[in-house]
Amino acid sequence: MSEREKDELARLFAGICLEAAVPVMEIYASDFSTAAKDDRSPVTEADTRAEEVILKALAKALPGVPVLAEESFSAGFRPETGSQFLLVDPVDGTKEFINRNGEFTINIALISHRVPVAGAVYAPALSRLYLGGSSAFAGEARPGGTWQAAAGSPIRVRALPDTGRTAVMSRSHADDATRSFAEREGVTQTVSAGSSLKFCLVAEGKADLYPRFGPTMEWDTGAGHAVLSAAGGSVTCPDGTPFVYAKQEAGYRNGAFIARGAS
Repeated sequence: MSEREKDELARLFAGICLEAAVPVMEIYASDFSTAAKDDRSPVTEADTRAEEVILKALAKALPGVPVLAEESFSAGFRPETGSQFLLVDPVDGTKEFINRNGEFTINIALISHRVPVAGAVYAPALSRLYLGGSSAFAGEARPGGTWQAAAGSPIRVRALPDTGRTAVMSRSHADDATRSFAEREGVTQTVSAGSSLKFCLVAEGKADLYPRFGPTMEWDTGAGHAVLSAAGGSVTCPDGTPFVYAKQEAGYRNGAFIARGAS
């Protein structure tokens, strides 16, 4: 895939995220109710309505490309992913959505040969959009609007310092393994954030590391991984081996990973 194609896909995903944000924000502003899925994770109408918008737009723009989307997956839809497929998380950080702290995101990514090559992460309550293709950009964008290249600025990871590192950790899922890793890595400052925004904070040089030892699914990480890679960062397993996708044998569940800025 060419660099131009990656950028075109990232812009496509950005536009779809902005479109899907309209029903998300309508529900966010309402007196919405919450249900529990089979795995006991929370879900709201925002998840389902946003996913409907995204799937319709992707089917039109990229017909024939398999889509692995959180809510349809939970409902039992298991497409054959092949060498290329799309990952969709219509509302990542549902707990943040429910708590109305604004730190939830809409995520779309393309996986090619087990690697994220293009993605968009949109935090509609913060009007903050991140794109990752051949390079990474971030900027302000309103739900239902269009992405204007002039509104974005290139983002890049910062060099990883030998000491005094900053780690971004999950607001909902930090655990003892995460804290122990941070101590071994010389982390002296931590930043809390919800959803895939953690990848984006590393991508724009506001943190050095994002360690995650708790379980996630591939749609939780694909778009943020694409943005971070485009910004010059990396995501690996804790032992340094590649962190890959299309883990069908594991039900598309991720193991532990470390997201880093420039080494």
